[in-house]
Amino acid sequence: MEYKNYIWNSSIEEIVIGYKENKDSYLCAFCGKKFEKGHIFTMDDKLYDAFGAVNQHHKEEHGFTVDYILSQEPSLIGISEAQQQILKLMAEGKDDKTIAHLVGIAQSTVRNHRFKLREKEKQAKLFLALMQSLEEKTKRSISQTDAGAIEEIHQNATMIDDRYNITIEDRDKTIKAYMDENGAINQFPAKEKKKIILLREIIMNFKHSQEYHEGEVNKILERIYSDYATIRRALVEYGFLDRSDDGNVYRVKE
Repeated sequence: MEYKNYIWNSSIEEIVIGYKENKDSYLCAFCGKKFEKGHIFTMDDKLYDAFGAVNQHHKEEHGFTVDYILSQEPSLIGISEAQQQILKLMAEGKDDKTIAHLVGIAQSTVRNHRFKLREKEKQAKLFLALMQSLEEKTKRSISQTDAGAIEEIHQNATMIDDRYNITIEDRDKTIKAYMDENGAINQFPAKEKKKIILLREIIMNFKHSQEYHEGEVNKILERIYSDYATIRRALVEYGFLDRSDDGNVYRVKE
């Protein structure tokens, strides 16, 4: 299954409601699960049309959008860890006094965070308008470079920096240099960009919403590279795979 970043291709409104509507179907904005119109879906022994099913799926698999987004890395959202902690408490309905007590700060500091977050929201609106207007004026996406388009960062990246400044040309050259026609790699590169490119390809060998025991993960990765333990750790480290606390169960990060 191809690893896609569905959320990056969704509008703000689609992210908030949790789904995209096409002519013939509804798609989950977070994982891309498709519900075709005109079909009936059974979920928890109840019947749903496509619209009801995508909403029920979003509720069961991802929860409230605010909680899902706040579960991501703070750097992905553009907030600090302190702001993430406070926003999580706000999302739980906690008042300023309770938040101040739980975080160990003054109420005035909570109010100051509210002010900064409100200003950040206003700046974000202008920034989005700026980028859209720039693209309309130049007829060129900000991701389009002279060396090709910059690829999207995968949604669960654990670090956001220029190591993700990867073009399609970079990807093609790296895959050609390190990976054979069967998807096996002859060497795991030291350079971060090349690692990320190969890990993006390797994660396609795993199915979403499926749990894998460590032995199953090793078996899949051993066909790709002899030092499968290094690849397994890298998939977790770079945010492609989730690992249970006891280290025995793995899932593709959604």
